[in-house]
Parts: sequence; structure tokens; C-alpha cells
Amino acid sequence: MNDLGLIIGITLMYAAPLMYTALGGVISENSGVVNIGLEGMMTMGAFIGATVCYYSHSPWLAFIAAGLSAGVLALLHAIASVTFGADQIISGTAINFLGPGLALFLSRIFFNGATMTLTIKLEDKMPRPLNGIFSPGSFMDLVFNQYATVYMAFILVFVLWFILYKTRLGLRIRAVGEHPRAADTLGVDVFKIRYISVILSGIFAGFGGAAMSIAVVSNFRATLISGQGFIALAAMIFGKWKPQGSMWACLLFGMAQGLVVYLGGTKLQISSQLLAMIPYVLTIIVLMGFVGKSSGPAADGVPYEKNQG
Repeated sequence: MNDLGLIIGITLMYAAPLMYTALGGVISENSGVVNIGLEGMMTMGAFIGATVCYYSHSPWLAFIAAGLSAGVLALLHAIASVTFGADQIISGTAINFLGPGLALFLSRIFFNGATMTLTIKLEDKMPRPLNGIFSPGSFMDLVFNQYATVYMAFILVFVLWFILYKTRLGLRIRAVGEHPRAADTLGVDVFKIRYISVILSGIFAGFGGAAMSIAVVSNFRATLISGQGFIALAAMIFGKWKPQGSMWACLLFGMAQGLVVYLGGTKLQISSQLLAMIPYVLTIIVLMGFVGKSSGPAADGVPYEKNQG
């Protein structure tokens, strides 16, 4: 029973960073802007989160700083893709190069030439709200004794679902993503809505990076994110561009990571390289099996020009 609790607990821990980032993709692409730069934004968030937490000893300040730093990268993507109508794939690809490069450059400055940050003290990491409530090592403790970032990720899923489907702002975001010309005719500021959505996508991705560097692990290193942003992007597509769908997809990918950690700790003689491949192989299988049946917002990836007939 405790083995099951361990797998569930690890699943939740690893799914949370993916959920933040996938939700960023959801809000951006519902407004009609493709954001494949999530990987770069997540990497920047992970670095800033670890650095601010190390120097300030405040995980909450680090979490906010991580979101803001990735939001700045998202602003660059918004300027390129919304204002100048640049190819959104190319702009996102540039962000994926810029984010890790900038993180490593800044790491060398702040940590005496090292490409990884120093380890955050255990007491400075993101707190566990339910720590000490359950018996140590029990099933309930293994499942529910999670970092605060895990619980906030689930709350953000509900908040984003409510905004998108129950508020006027959400209606405008989806209208801009489906038919920007019609939304513009009705008085909706397409550029403003897309800017807000893309910047929020960066902030969410930054939160995802920080959830890795100041909760799951205790520092930033060059390989910390490697592929997590793309897995979150796949989860968004698998989840049909919806918050709740993306959440379930992230839990699936988190479970794959949970199995990797669990199997790595057993006596089974499985190559660590093979275990590390499981989440990525699962991503390919899911995309091959489901992406053809999913369709995003109608205007997703299409630049909008106000004065175009």
C-alpha cells in the first residue's frame, strides 16, 4: 500500500511543474498565439527561482520573481508575434534558445563562473502545508505531504477554468482565439487580449520552473528542465487546449516520472537510461495516438492585422 502511496506522491510532485506550464500554453493558445517557447520560459523561471531563493531565503519571493522573469521573456514573444506579426513558431524557438542561454550566462555571474546554482537550504525550500499532520511514512503522508506548489497548481487549474468559461474576460480570450476579426468588430481589443494571455503564459511557465528548482529539487542546473516544457506543451495538446484536460495529461506524465523514480529504487535490473526514456516515449505515443483527433482554436498561430480586409 505504501508503494502505491509513494508512486502517487511522486506523481503529484512531478506533475505540478508541468501543470503550471501547460496552463500557460492553454491561455496563450486560446487567445490565438502559439507558444512553443514554454521550455525557455520555464528554464528562466527555474534559474531565477533558485537564485532568488538562495540569496533571499524566501521561497515565496523566489516563486514570484520566477514568474515575473519568465513573463518578461513572454513579453518579447508577444511583441514579435502580436505587434509585428512574426512567425510564432520561429519566435517561440528563439525564446527556447534565449532562456537557457541567458540563465547560464547569469548563473556564471552570480555563482562564480558555475553553470549551476548553489544548493538551497532545506528550511528555505517551498513549505509543505500538511507536514506533520499524518504519521511519517504512512500512505496519507506519502500522498498528501506535498509542497505548496502542488496544491497551488490544482487551484490554478480551477481558477483558469473559471476565467476561461465563466467570465467576460475568458469569453473574449476564446473569441479572439477563434475569430479575431469578429471579436474586433464587437469592440474587443485583440492585441490587448493577446498580450495579456501571452504574458500570463510566461508567468505560469516561470512558476513551473520554480516549482522544479525550489520544490522538487534544491538548485538550478543546465539539465534541470530539459524537455519538461515540451512535455507540458504535449500535455496541453493532449488535453485539447483545456485546463482540466491538461491537468489530467500532466498527471499521466507525472505518473510516468513517478514510475521511473519508483522502479529505480527497486531491485529490478532496469537500465537507468531506459527508465529515463519512459516520459519521453510516453509523450510520443500520446501525440501519435491523440494529436490527430484534437484541434486547437481556429485562429491559433494566425497573426492578426487590424486593417486587413
